[in-house]
Amino acid sequence: MQTTTLSFENLHNHGELFANLLRARRQSFIVQNNWDLPQAMGMEYDQYDTPASRWVAVHEFGRILAGIRLTPTNTNCGIYSYMIRDAQRGLLDSIPQDLLYDEAPVSEHIWESSRVFVAHDTPQRIRNVVHGMLISEMTKSARELGATQVLGLIPAAWPRFAKRLRLDAEAAGRVMHIDGVDNQVVNINLTTKLH
Repeated sequence: MQTTTLSFENLHNHGELFANLLRARRQSFIVQNNWDLPQAMGMEYDQYDTPASRWVAVHEFGRILAGIRLTPTNTNCGIYSYMIRDAQRGLLDSIPQDLLYDEAPVSEHIWESSRVFVAHDTPQRIRNVVHGMLISEMTKSARELGATQVLGLIPAAWPRFAKRLRLDAEAAGRVMHIDGVDNQVVNINLTTKLH
């Protein structure tokens, strides 16, 4: 197993990896979760898959085991910025506007994580390892991009994995029931990982 952080600058070095990641996202979010999301050619995508974003993949022999997208909070594409902020601004019907305790940040040092998944067919015996590799690569990549914080809307069971992965994380919003799952915005402080 290996991890790769993809960007528009390096996609050409990784063959089908990015397309495979979008295919795995389609399987996870559209097929498994039954979310109504844009798709084309068997791949899921949305307005946040822009050159400003990065994509972390855990993979083995081209097969995607897990993935995550990182988007800077100071980016814009038309009327959109990043998912959490756009939800707060009322641009996304599927996420409540009151998801954050405070106003959504806009900073070159804060990145958003979204589209986090471990593929449904990743064997149970390695799921924790795969998840750990995903989060480790996400924090490493975010720090290399200059981030001191990562903001994410994730399942509300996050305290368990945050402790296991030694993440300095805290709730940034209320627990919300979305698509049958309790979710919460979490802020991960990366400055404690710098030393």
